Amino acid sequence: MSKPTLFVEVHILQSLPPSNVNRDDSGTPKQAVYGGARRARVSSQAWKRATRTQYAQHMPEADRATRTKRIAALLAERLARPAAEGGAGLTGEQAGRLATALLEPLGVAKSTKKEDQSAYLLFFGKKQLDALVRLLDGRAAELDALSDDDLKNEVKKLPVVQTLSTGHPAEVALFGRMVADLPALNVDAAVQVAHALSTHAVRTEFDYYTAVDDENTDDHGAGMIGTVEFNSSTLYRYAVLGVHQLQDNLTDAEETRSTTVRFIDAFARSMPSGHQNSFAHRTLPHLVLLTIRTDQPVNLVSAYEEPVTGVTGLASESVMRLADELKAVGETWGNKPLRTLATYTAEGDKITEVFGSSLAFPALLDSVGTLVEEWLASGEIAPAETSEAGAR
Repeated sequence: MSKPTLFVEVHILQSLPPSNVNRDDSGTPKQAVYGGARRARVSSQAWKRATRTQYAQHMPEADRATRTKRIAALLAERLARPAAEGGAGLTGEQAGRLATALLEPLGVAKSTKKEDQSAYLLFFGKKQLDALVRLLDGRAAELDALSDDDLKNEVKKLPVVQTLSTGHPAEVALFGRMVADLPALNVDAAVQVAHALSTHAVRTEFDYYTAVDDENTDDHGAGMIGTVEFNSSTLYRYAVLGVHQLQDNLTDAEETRSTTVRFIDAFARSMPSGHQNSFAHRTLPHLVLLTIRTDQPVNLVSAYEEPVTGVTGLASESVMRLADELKAVGETWGNKPLRTLATYTAEGDKITEVFGSSLAFPALLDSVGTLVEEWLASGEIAPAETSEAGAR
């Protein structure tokens, strides 16, 4: 019998003013051709990074993850701390040698460019580094006294790989980890994020700017002249969270529920920071729609294959298009979500019919938390008519 699955999909419509939140190697806002029209695009990598940063802001420092080439330096720093602070009390040189030996089973070879950096980025939890220190069980000084060969043999007896393969922080559990050289460290991501696309065609524009030299009173010309490219857009954003995979990664039901809620909050509120000082482009969505499914995820970007060409604005027509697409997919394919939960400002009977009544965003988060908790406890979600108000 196959394992039960639960997908929580997040569909967001959000308008950005003139901005350049995610640019290519030439400084141009990223774009894509979709439906025969050029669209604004924000890469999934950019929005995952923004989401992870937003998520981490509300987590205790010790519970956070980091992605870095400096794992050896971070481990050495912990080994150099006094024992009373969870370290091993080693000198800097001793700590560096022992850290290198501990990490050797990972195959994290040092970079040829910088001696203190590994060859690639590794994503791990800060608590997992502390767990590596605890593996020594007070034997740090004893191990440091060994020859290089004896130290290497002793370290092989320690479950270093297993320690980094368990006890994952929420960020690693959500976004996963791939280590090509050591598949045992791989973590299947619980979250998939699509590239954000504008619901309409866009055109890149140029901001010509000058800067004045405040101290040069003799020259009335500009001290610097430049241009920056930008566009404005109403974006469709999509992400799907596999609650079943998140539970496998975290193992704890309550942590799975709370991580699901915090991820949705962070994804909705996050914003890539490119050129933010020049454009101050922080906005909040027009619509946050959650669809709860147990069969398969469905990205509804096909609602915008024909570009929106709103006369009085793009947001309201984009919301209507999404409602039509969700209804059409359900009727055509039979892929109707078990629940829809939505926060929106648009008006219209069709929108309310398809999305349900708009919930205040905190209430939406509470509602999805309750549904996830129900599924984690029983492996299913009760019929809509017996569920709480607001969840269709």
